[in-house]
Amino acid sequence: MPVSERIAPDRIATLTRLIRTTTQESRTTISPLDGEPVAEIPVSSIEDVEAAFDAARVAQASWSQTSLRERRRALLRLHDLVLERREELLDLIQIESGKSRAHAFDEVAHLALTARYYARRLRRQMKPERRNGALPLLTSVKLNHVPKGVVGIISPWNYPLTMAISDGLPAIAAGNVVVHKPDSQSPLIALAGVELLRDAGFPADVWQVVSGAGSVVGTAIIERADYICFTGSTATGTLIAKQAAERLVSTSLELGGKNPMIVLPGADVENSAAGAVNACFSSAGQLCVSIERLYVPEAQYDAFRDAFVRRVQALSLGAGLDWDADMGSLVSQAQVETITKHVEDAVANGATVLTGGKARPDLGPFFYEPTVLEGVTDAAECFAGETFGPLVSLYPYRTVEEAVELANGGEYGLNASIYGPTRLARRIAPTIKAGTVNINEGFAASFGSIDAPMGGMRHSGVGRRQGAEGIHRYTEPQSVAVQRAMPMAGPAFLAPERYAKLLTLGMKILRRTPRA
Repeated sequence: MPVSERIAPDRIATLTRLIRTTTQESRTTISPLDGEPVAEIPVSSIEDVEAAFDAARVAQASWSQTSLRERRRALLRLHDLVLERREELLDLIQIESGKSRAHAFDEVAHLALTARYYARRLRRQMKPERRNGALPLLTSVKLNHVPKGVVGIISPWNYPLTMAISDGLPAIAAGNVVVHKPDSQSPLIALAGVELLRDAGFPADVWQVVSGAGSVVGTAIIERADYICFTGSTATGTLIAKQAAERLVSTSLELGGKNPMIVLPGADVENSAAGAVNACFSSAGQLCVSIERLYVPEAQYDAFRDAFVRRVQALSLGAGLDWDADMGSLVSQAQVETITKHVEDAVANGATVLTGGKARPDLGPFFYEPTVLEGVTDAAECFAGETFGPLVSLYPYRTVEEAVELANGGEYGLNASIYGPTRLARRIAPTIKAGTVNINEGFAASFGSIDAPMGGMRHSGVGRRQGAEGIHRYTEPQSVAVQRAMPMAGPAFLAPERYAKLLTLGMKILRRTPRA
């Protein structure tokens, strides 16, 4: 039985009605697990995008006036609903993305954590902040966090629930509204998330959904939004940044990565190997922060390689909607072709396949074995280019300084991992050019710590999700200053020269105080 039959036709109809569209056009999605059709997804027109923005701007005027208490309650209800409807969400994530159920659960947990985090901290993060005025006692300043307006979100297929909804939660919590284009491969799970928002009490027009090609619908969003949030490739992110810059609109862009892991001298080999397996092959390596490069001390290289390969070979692959498989499928034939090309190119340039290296059509149309290479040279495409699949390369190093230099190679800087003694790891972490560094963990420690900002350096993007930074990106800082007793230019009865002398004396006195 096709896995897509786990979704009833009337359920699909309920979800697709959430898309704003007036066209008769649709496209068919398929499940990576078995290649069978999942749903006919309506396609929106540019006029539909325009209508979505018109409705969103009306909604934002009233939504921005709702109390923080009301928004907080809706976020907490969302948290509860996500956990209550866990099983359907897991089914939809697996059916549309092909990942294993354990990896699908990461998304459900992350969305619930995000909702709870911003609910608990909304008042603290959004209340006006007191700042120092120019003249003590005479000048007072407060900083307001003013919502930007209508936020455009263009979300990816690889984490189709949490990247669709979690990024937008702080936007609406801050008083904005959202116009959202989920990826064409995985719209149903994003729509299920939008349904949860409405059931939690968020007004319908606060989150508008449109559907279609990025070149058409995505461009229309970029041309109208007051802020753009995008997760995807560096190439596409660069184009979006240029388009947004022409309108002087801000963006947050989480882009590509070629993420390194350093195993430090003295690290526990078995523990490091186990951590590396999770770091490299979660969601079949189709994760922006997953590890693709492993650097191991020469003295421990053979032991680590053997332990790592043994653990990789023990991974089970499967297409069932259950908890049995360790790793699921790639999302498309294009992903299969990319990893196949990278493996063949690396081997042609002298690399050795330690395990894996083959597609597995016997399991499903887009399955590919978790693959480990050694001896990869800089002539290989996968040496510095992002694979975004279950492929990792092993490299020995002689000194920790060399390992850091190798880890900082290339143009990306999204995530890094260090396994070994914590004190040494903490010391070298600031020298690594990455937006997040996980010690004795691959990526989950930073990804799951919602209070910690997350994003990239260099070609891995700009801006941060999560934490206070994740909500303040959707606001404009507005300084409101109140002047008392006399104007900044001085009282009318004092000549300018006399006032300047008094002000100079006052500034010298303030210089000697610890807080001014």
